[in-house]
Amino acid sequence: MSKLTRQQLILQLIENGNVANQEDLRRALARQGQQVTQATLSRDIHELGIVKTGIGYSRTMQAAGEAGLPSSERLVREFVLSVREAQNQLVVKTSVGSAQPVAAALDAEGWEEMLGSIAGDDTILIICEDKHHAERLANRIREMLA
Repeated sequence: MSKLTRQQLILQLIENGNVANQEDLRRALARQGQQVTQATLSRDIHELGIVKTGIGYSRTMQAAGEAGLPSSERLVREFVLSVREAQNQLVVKTSVGSAQPVAAALDAEGWEEMLGSIAGDDTILIICEDKHHAERLANRIREMLA
């Protein structure tokens, strides 16, 4: 799992429920299939601006207002090389090692055209409901490249 994806998951876990301490957070990540060390978890907590309060972990107001993770537009602009349509699917080529963070950022957008994605090392397969939705999504991604 990439750092970007792991940090997005950490933010989701903290926002969706009370995480009292690092051990609770580590166990919640493990339930999601993500094994992390205490040192990695401490770095992520620091980088994301997460603080421990009387009721558990939360993001500081300053960190919540900032873009804690790169925007999907920035990731697409920096790492996407091409977008090709294939019926109700898109094949998105990225630079090596960038497919997973780009796919995670696109998934996080919650666009109605996108049913889901599968990311490898340098390729993302995006599934759409139909060809029309695939065309609309391809155009959205291409606009980000411009």
